[in-house]
Amino acid sequence: MMATEHHPQVALVTGAGYGLGQAIAVRLSAMGCHVYGADLFPEHLEETQRLIQSRGGVFSRYVFDVTHPHEWEEWTSFVLDGGAGLHILVNNAGGVAGQVHQDIEEVGNDDWDTVLKINLYSVFYGIRAVAPVMKAQEYGRIVNISSGAGRSHSLTGIQAYTSAKAGQIGLTRQMAAELGPHGITVNNVAPGFVRSNPTTEKQWQAMGETGQNQLVASIPVRRLGSAEDIAAVVGFLASPEAGYVTGQVVSADGGLQMF
Repeated sequence: MMATEHHPQVALVTGAGYGLGQAIAVRLSAMGCHVYGADLFPEHLEETQRLIQSRGGVFSRYVFDVTHPHEWEEWTSFVLDGGAGLHILVNNAGGVAGQVHQDIEEVGNDDWDTVLKINLYSVFYGIRAVAPVMKAQEYGRIVNISSGAGRSHSLTGIQAYTSAKAGQIGLTRQMAAELGPHGITVNNVAPGFVRSNPTTEKQWQAMGETGQNQLVASIPVRRLGSAEDIAAVVGFLASPEAGYVTGQVVSADGGLQMF
């Protein structure tokens, strides 16, 4: 079931309070979607709502923890109660939960589990929650946000983050094969280094001027990416025009990883 001019598509975006998630929410709203944004922090969602409404868009806030499967079910029900369906899911929420590199023998079980739950389990929960709805309408777009770390290795050396993002890529491909016959595409965007949140800003400052220059020089287009750069790729993959693209990993990194 495709949305019409009078019934815009409904898009769900996790981690929509700031950074990449906020830019993605704004982009999808500009495409005419009614965006449902979720985050742990209501004050961040208020800013995203302000941005979208100032541009004439429609945004609905929802506060929940993406690592809790029952909360996914509740959010999906909340969206469907709006009566306009559910067409797009962007699994953007993720991160390192404040962790820094430790030698493998020092990594605790809880630290490992926390990062996997945020970056991999949450994506599984999200796809599982929306799949029945998208199957019933024979249409859907699912976009997962991975990382260059998932394709290669973590620049900050966090083993769980690399593993979770790599697992997310595998899940993306498996779900593309499973859901494709139902008119549902599933793709993955692997951003390069983007100064989009306090964590990445801290990492950037920690590099020092020499490290910063070396990083930029290693990128063929010779600049860091912006949140809007990533949102543009997500916007295409979430659009009806991307109906013949599925199971793909798009490295939005200025050419840093060419494979």
